[in-house]
Amino acid sequence: MSDADAPRQMPTALADGSEAEDVPFGALQACVGVRDWLLGEGARLPRADDLLAGLGERLTEIGVPIDRASTAIDTLHSEYSGVGRVWTRGGGSTVRLFPHGEASARAYRASPFYAVHETGEWLSLDLSETPDDAYAIIPELKADGYTHYLVAPLIFTNGTKNGITFATRAEGGFRDEDIAILRFIMPALAAVMEMRLLNKQLDTVLRIYVGDEPHRAILSGDIRRGQVRRIRSAILFADMRDYTRLSADLTPEGAVDLLNAFFDCLVPPIEREGGEVLKYLGDGLLAIFRESGDDLGGAAKSALTAAEAALAALAEANAVGRFGEGGRAVDAGIALHHGEAAYGNVGSGTRLDFTVIGRDVNLASRLARLNRTLQEPLLMSKPFVDFLWGDPDPLGSHALDGFDEPMAVFRPGRRPCAKAAE
Repeated sequence: MSDADAPRQMPTALADGSEAEDVPFGALQACVGVRDWLLGEGARLPRADDLLAGLGERLTEIGVPIDRASTAIDTLHSEYSGVGRVWTRGGGSTVRLFPHGEASARAYRASPFYAVHETGEWLSLDLSETPDDAYAIIPELKADGYTHYLVAPLIFTNGTKNGITFATRAEGGFRDEDIAILRFIMPALAAVMEMRLLNKQLDTVLRIYVGDEPHRAILSGDIRRGQVRRIRSAILFADMRDYTRLSADLTPEGAVDLLNAFFDCLVPPIEREGGEVLKYLGDGLLAIFRESGDDLGGAAKSALTAAEAALAALAEANAVGRFGEGGRAVDAGIALHHGEAAYGNVGSGTRLDFTVIGRDVNLASRLARLNRTLQEPLLMSKPFVDFLWGDPDPLGSHALDGFDEPMAVFRPGRRPCAKAAE
């Protein structure tokens, strides 16, 4: 694109106190009202979609002809790197997730957001004069009847690069006073968006790394050493058999791929049945299925369904060679128990671990060691089968390390059903 074709640019919006000077005198009170809404009600809205829609509607009410607004926000998530939102007047909001990888990186480099991040300045495009190949979004904007497109960088205090756009169908595009109003509210909008994003990221990252219940407990203030919460539940403990041998000739990256493929077989069935993975333990995991009201057998039924589905998924993955070349086969041992899972803050000083502890958790892990001894992929304790109807096959009583009394152990026989609550 030649210099003559280059879109005109505007100074970036900086909170230096000069924004109000460019706002028409009669519009200043209305602008302050929008800013106050952002800092008050807007900051507390439950959804980011509502914030963008509310802003668009309020700007329209004070005479700024916003027909479309969109945001691109960097985020911390295990599956995607960013979130895009688009609001259109009369059309509502849509959300797009940008997965990690080169495809998203290429799309970003070809976007106007990349341009404003490089320059730190606003981008103002008169769409009647902007070539279709300037940015990938331009043909779509023209086809939808937009006349003017503004792109503003939002650089948060932690250094992440984000952005917001505004488009109008108004003849002649945005007026200078419209742009002055947008510049006036921009510092407040950036502050609110950053605050909301950081709260969301904290919530997401904690949930990803410690699970649903622990992350809620941490955010509610359970961060003192020694605090414990107890939950009655079905407990599932699973690990990979022969992980050391299977990973001996793998690179660290290959070992990670092996573990991820293994957990891809186990975790989805657990989550489908309402279970929560509380802890990844090297080549294994610990999950719980909470009791729900008086339906005490529901948790056991869900745990057994999830365990059998996980073993079926593992068998299917082995059949299609998902675990690498050379016919590598991966097997699992799964133990099911019913009892009490306790969360506790363990550690020293300012470094704590919100971990799962307790007698029943230990018993489930010891029971899993019997999988290899008994050559059974799925074992159930007596306290677990007490919550099931059916005829599980008894495998005798076995000593478990650290426990004085042997435990009666079972494998699934005819498909057990949950006992009804008495």
